[in-house]
Amino acid sequence: MKSVFNPADVAELTARINKLTPQSTPEWGKMTVAKMLAHCNVSYEMVYTDKHPKPNVFMKFILKTLVKEKVVGPHSYKHNNPTAPAFLIKDERDFETEKKRLMDHLNQTQQLGEAHFDGKESHSFGKLSIGEWNTMFYKHLDHHLTQFGV
Repeated sequence: MKSVFNPADVAELTARINKLTPQSTPEWGKMTVAKMLAHCNVSYEMVYTDKHPKPNVFMKFILKTLVKEKVVGPHSYKHNNPTAPAFLIKDERDFETEKKRLMDHLNQTQQLGEAHFDGKESHSFGKLSIGEWNTMFYKHLDHHLTQFGV
């Protein structure tokens, strides 16, 4: 798997994001391209902001037990999987704003580097390894860029 910590791989992701336009349509699913970008930003908001409340102890146990492996494991996401409430984007979003935010998040993550994330506590899954952080970030973004044909 490519890495969000590798400058060349981040440049490739950025190039894919730059192929999107406000008129890009999904090959599956119902999100607009602006909502998809906002949806992808949520993963980074959970790391870099306090915008999303942390799950309580019971919910964190459920997430670690039932969801973690799907998110940080090696298998690709299936099309039209259900998503956590925090990732549901219900309002309209501005394409350029969400695109810039996503690229800023990617660059921040790459610049902070692997060492910053080694053993860092995630919002929902407890402490994650560098590989788990990378898988969570890269796999999710790759899934949605593929959804929009880039």
